[in-house]
Amino acid sequence: MSTLLLFTDGSVHIQSKVGYGAFLALNDDENRPLGISEVSKLAERVQTKRFEDTSSTRLELQTLLWAVDALSPIKQKIIIHTDSQNIIGLPGRRDRLQRQDYYTKRHQRLKNHGLYRRFYDVMDSLDITLVKLEGHKPAAAHTERDRLFALVDKASREAMRG
Repeated sequence: MSTLLLFTDGSVHIQSKVGYGAFLALNDDENRPLGISEVSKLAERVQTKRFEDTSSTRLELQTLLWAVDALSPIKQKIIIHTDSQNIIGLPGRRDRLQRQDYYTKRHQRLKNHGLYRRFYDVMDSLDITLVKLEGHKPAAAHTERDRLFALVDKASREAMRG
C-alpha cells in the first residue's frame, strides 16, 4: 500500500481569532531522502487557508480536516505530522469523550465537539498514523521531516502576518 505524508500546522492571532492553516502532502515517490534544496523547492506546494472565529486548538483541527478534505479521495495510508499535542492526544481521549457525549463534567457541551466528531470519523474511514513533531526546534537540530514541517509552519506564520 502506498503512503501519503501529510504535514499540517496553523498560526492564529488570538485577539482577532483569525488564523491560517497550512499543509504539505507528499506521495510515495517523494518519500525518499531529500536534500535541503529539494525541501526548499517544496515550499511552493504548501497550501494555506484562512479560518475565522478560531483558537489555536480549533485551528489545528480545522487545518487537518481541511487538508484531508482537499486531498480526497485518499486511497493510501496517511502519516500525519503535527506539533499539536491536542491532535496527538485525541485518539486516547476518544472513549471518554464519546461516553460523555462530548460534554464536560459541568454538563456543558465541548466547544470543539463537532470537530472532534469529524476527526474520529476521518480516523475511522482512513488508514491514518499520527506523528508528533517538536515545533520550533533550532534549524541545526532538524531532521528531514522537521525541515518539511518547518515549511508549513513558516507558511502559516507568513500568511498570518500578511
